Order: sequence, then C-alpha cells, then structure tokens
Amino acid sequence: MAVGLAQSQPYDLVIRNGRIIDGSGSPWYSGDIAIQGGKIAAIGQLAHAETKESIDAHGMVVAPGFIDMLGQSELTILVNPHLPSKTFQGITTEITGEGNSIAPLNQDLRTVRPHDDYDHYHITPDWTTFRQYFARLEKQGIGINLASYVGATQVRRVVLGDQDRAPTPNELERMKQLVREAMQDGAVGLSTSLQYAPAPYASTEELIALASEAAKTGGIYATHMRSEGDAITAAIDEVIRISREAKIPAEIWHLKVAGKSNWGRMPEIVAQIEKARESGVDITADTYAYTAWFNSFSAFIPPWAHDGGDAKLLERLKDPTTRARIRKEMLAPSTAWDNEWQEIDGPQAILLSVVHNPKLLPLQGKTIAEIAKLENKDPIDTIFDLLIDDSLSSVAVFGMTEPDVMLALQQPWVSVCNDSQGTAPDGVLGAEHPHPRAYGTFPHILRKYVREEHKLSLQDAIRKFSALPAQRMRLTDRGVLKKGMWADIVIFDPSTIRDKATFENPNQLSEGMQYVLVNGVPVIENGQQTNALPGKVLRGPGTSY
Repeated sequence: MAVGLAQSQPYDLVIRNGRIIDGSGSPWYSGDIAIQGGKIAAIGQLAHAETKESIDAHGMVVAPGFIDMLGQSELTILVNPHLPSKTFQGITTEITGEGNSIAPLNQDLRTVRPHDDYDHYHITPDWTTFRQYFARLEKQGIGINLASYVGATQVRRVVLGDQDRAPTPNELERMKQLVREAMQDGAVGLSTSLQYAPAPYASTEELIALASEAAKTGGIYATHMRSEGDAITAAIDEVIRISREAKIPAEIWHLKVAGKSNWGRMPEIVAQIEKARESGVDITADTYAYTAWFNSFSAFIPPWAHDGGDAKLLERLKDPTTRARIRKEMLAPSTAWDNEWQEIDGPQAILLSVVHNPKLLPLQGKTIAEIAKLENKDPIDTIFDLLIDDSLSSVAVFGMTEPDVMLALQQPWVSVCNDSQGTAPDGVLGAEHPHPRAYGTFPHILRKYVREEHKLSLQDAIRKFSALPAQRMRLTDRGVLKKGMWADIVIFDPSTIRDKATFENPNQLSEGMQYVLVNGVPVIENGQQTNALPGKVLRGPGTSY
C-alpha cells in the first residue's frame, strides 16, 4: 500500500493525488503522503488509507517547506508570530542572527541594538541568553521553525562596546566564552556582518578564534562579507581562510557583486569559490535574486566614523570639519571599505525604506534624489541630515545587474535567503516600506526564473529551497519528503504562484500557496492563513540541555 509499515490507526492527514517533488532534485512523481504526529508516516498510493483529514492536491506540486537561509525575524516574530510575509511564500523554517544576533545581551545592549530598535516594536527584552530567548518563543508560540547564529558583532559589543580596537587576550577569552555558551544554548554557529560597524574593527585572527569555538560543537560560519564590491575577491579569500583555519563550514550570505565597476564579475567570483571547493574547503552561498540590496542607511558612512556607536556618529555628522572629511571619502573610490556611494548611479538608486522617526514617515518610499529635490539640498547632505534625524533607518540600493544575479542563482551550491524580517501588511509592521523580497523572494524565483525565463527547472529550484539548505544547516530531519521527516510541506500550482510585492508597493502577500504545513499543521489552508502556531525552535548540535 505504501512505503513503510502497515497502518495501525488512522493518519492525522493524507495529501492525495499530488505531483511530489521531494527536494532531492529528482523530477516529480505521483503519490500520496500520510502525516502522523507531525511527521511523514508513509508515501505511496494511499487512496484507501484511513485518515482524520485529507487534502486533494490534484494538479498541484507537493514539496518540502522552504528554508530561508537568512531571515532577520528574531524581533518581528515577537510582534506577529504568524509572520504571513514568510508563510505565504512557503517558508516553513528561518535561519537568523546576522552579526548582531538576539543574544547574548547585557544591560547596554538591552536598551538599544542597531538596525532594530526595541522601542520601535514596543518590545521589552526579558532575556540575556539564547536559552532564555528560545524559551520566550516556545512559551509564546511561533508560526514557523526558527534557528539562530550567535553574532560575532554581538559578543564583541558585549565585551568591547562599539570601540575601534582589538580585544586584549582576556577580552578575547571572554568573547570565546560567550560563543561557547551560545552554542550550548542552541545557536547553530557563528555569524559576521562585516560591513556594519563595529564589525569591521575585527581582525581576521579575531574571527578565526571565535569561529573555532563554534566549530568545536559542529557549528557553521556564515558571513555578510567584508566587501561585496571592489574588494570582493579579498573578502572571499578571508572567508576561505577562516573556514580552513577554524576548521568550519562557511556560508556566504546573499552572494553578489555590487557596484557598476564590478558588474560582470560574477563568473570570476564563481570560479574563485569553485576553486576553493575543489581544494576541499566546505564553502557555499545563498542569494535573494533581486538587483537591489537592502541595508542600514548608515552603511554609506565610512567605518571609522562609527567608532563609539551612534551617538559619536551623529556628533561627527554635525561637525562641519568631520562632515567634510566623510564627504571627501564618500566621493573617492576605495577598496579599504565598501563605499556604497561609489557603487551606484547616483541618489536615484537609493530608496528610503524603513524609518523609526515619525517625522520622516512622509519620506518613506522616496529616493534620495526625490528627497534632495523636495528639500532643495545636495544629495550627500541629504543623506547626512536624514541620518542625524534617524540613524536606524534602512534603504534599498539598486547596485547589481541581472546577469550576475542569475548566474549566482544557477550555481548548484547556492541556496536562497529572504534576507528580510518577517512582516505583515497590517499593524506596526505594515507601516514600514521593506524591500519586496520580504514578501516575494521564493515565489519571485518560481515565477521569473522557473516559469517565465526557464533559467532553472522546477525541481532544481525546490532543491535550492529545501534539501540544499537543510544539508548545509545539518537539519537531518527536514528538507526532503521522506518517511520519518518532519512534515514541513507546501502545496501549490506552479503555473499560478507569483510574487506581488514591488519596490513601490511592497506590503503585498504572495499568491498561490494553497497549503503550507509546519510540523504537519496547516498555517496556510485553502490559500488562507490559519491561527496555528506549530513552529519549533531548532537548536544547534552543541545544545547542552
């Protein structure tokens, strides 16, 4: 009757008549899937099996739930645990913790953290460790599965604050201890986000020391590299060195070549990574497959100006002499830092997207060129003044080219990341103006690169969404449709699924997911959100409790 033992009691759910794409990269096959206790109990011809509920998936694809390799939802999942922007894409698992992770926390960092102001989301942090944060998630309930890295920036800030200096030997030992404790609490590895101060102040040796601690308990090193522009090859060399010397697998987040001067360099970058892989370095990458990135607006300012934190940055932006120095450095090409001003066509390529200062809300969704014209200012002065008003604001930046994006996506070792926090079209989250990838990444790939342009096969896209990231994250019980695996499953019509979010109007849910199951429980049913919160915290291999 089915693959597995004979049925002894009714299944909880049977998905019938679907075209099963199992995540492995194999073509679809016809069959039914039975679910019991949140896991896949049988796969085969189950037309006569007893079941409490059934889904007729005729004409639809049945595939593993999608795994978001960089999700950023550690705070917004506390605001709206259903995260509809994620589930309507088919995301059932998110990996988060980019450099500034949710833990560890000390009193200073509990007051404010870069890029995500607790006050903005009306959150009072009642945790200092990952163990405490994960316990809060489990008590509250979550709509998707969630795992997190411990951020190298986070442990640096706990010990050193925002100072531009190397740690003393004792301070480095304290940082290593924080990494060990985070891994014991369930972190999946160490992460860096080396474009955003104070992260650039860390030496490669410091990062190797911290990554080595994560490696001891089976962790992974994931990185937003030191450069994605003019110095990208040196940045990849650094990732390779960290992986080799720390003896740790490496994941390059949101692989890209940024800036007009670098357009067309993706073949060179692919060759560099392929060469490292051929030499035995376990290095992979992911992409969100759009030509605009999204980051902290303050990244336009050179790293030295961030020394001491936001308060010092604002002082420097207000001081005419220092302001002139910052302007001069922005106008000069450099490989010493990722100078985003040099990577774009001009102020029309910067879209002000998320602001925390209410007085700037009328400007949200406008380009810097539009704002400069409205205020009759020079564009760089406009950037400086907006940062003075709101140093935590975020922007979308149009700095990539389509052939490079497509080539990265097509590599067999490249999976997919959303690189956006989970959000919703309503409430405090709906007031923001995110990158459209927040709502559309996975359906965008299915619509554009699979259905319309035929750059990927459907089974290869599904592999990049499921088995490949599960393999990288050591999720041995997720990512493929197989007996005994957790039943994270999506059901959709590949001829109609589509992203709706645009840069002009991003707060639009994707369409086409008929069912999304997390641990066997529907969070999307007949195309509608349910109120279920069946997600689990996914802890790393070093967990000690």
